[in-house]
Amino acid sequence: MDGEKQPKLLDRVRDAIRVRHYSRLTEKSYTYWIRFFIRFHKMRHPREMGEDEVGQFLTFLAVKRNVAASTQNQALNAIVFLYRHVLDQPLGLIQNATRAKRPKKIPVVFSHDEIYRILEH
Repeated sequence: MDGEKQPKLLDRVRDAIRVRHYSRLTEKSYTYWIRFFIRFHKMRHPREMGEDEVGQFLTFLAVKRNVAASTQNQALNAIVFLYRHVLDQPLGLIQNATRAKRPKKIPVVFSHDEIYRILEH
């Protein structure tokens, strides 16, 4: 038994996702973001990294890749899942990350007063 190979990290991630009955799309998304995170940090094992590296990755996504806030959150959720459920090494507070901006939503219906003010300009 000592000669048995340990399962690869992404196989362990898939197993953890399937045990929790997450959807196949979630599995695909999480493995994508975890792989991207590892490659971003030049193939370092996540066990060697922590909050600072996660923050750097999230900042890269927001600033250089200009991803939507929901995309950045999806990447963060994948990484948090990895640390919490696969590595059994929960992350602390990630403070150094630049967060993606959420788009400002315009109301679907304007009031008469709002229409009047818009047309005045």
